[in-house]
Amino acid sequence: MNILLIAIGGFLGAITRYFIANKFPPIKGTFPSATFFVNLTGSFLLGFLMGIMPPSKWTLFLGIGFLGSYTTFSTFKVELIRQFQEKKWKPALAYMLLSYFGGILLAFLGFLSGQNL
Repeated sequence: MNILLIAIGGFLGAITRYFIANKFPPIKGTFPSATFFVNLTGSFLLGFLMGIMPPSKWTLFLGIGFLGSYTTFSTFKVELIRQFQEKKWKPALAYMLLSYFGGILLAFLGFLSGQNL
C-alpha cells in the first residue's frame, strides 16, 4: 500500500511539474524560471508538511511521492552546468545562490509555519 501511495503521488507531482514547465518560459532566455519555481515552492511545501504532521501515509503520498517528483534537483544541476558552459556567469550564479539559499530558507519557513498551525 505504501508503494502505491508513493507512486500515485509521484505521478501527480510529475504531471504538475510538466504543466508548470510549459507555463513558465525561461526569463530572458537564460534563467530557468520553471525549475526555480517548482524547487522553491516544493521546498516550502515539504518544510510545511514536515512541520504540520509526523510521518504518516500522507507524508508518503505528499512528501516522498508528490513533492519528490514535483521538485527536481537533477534538472537544476543540468541547467546550472549548461549556463556555466555557455559562460552565462551572472545568471548561473544568481540561479545557484537563489536556489540553494532560497530553498533552505523556504523549507525552514514552511516548517515553522506548519508547526505554528
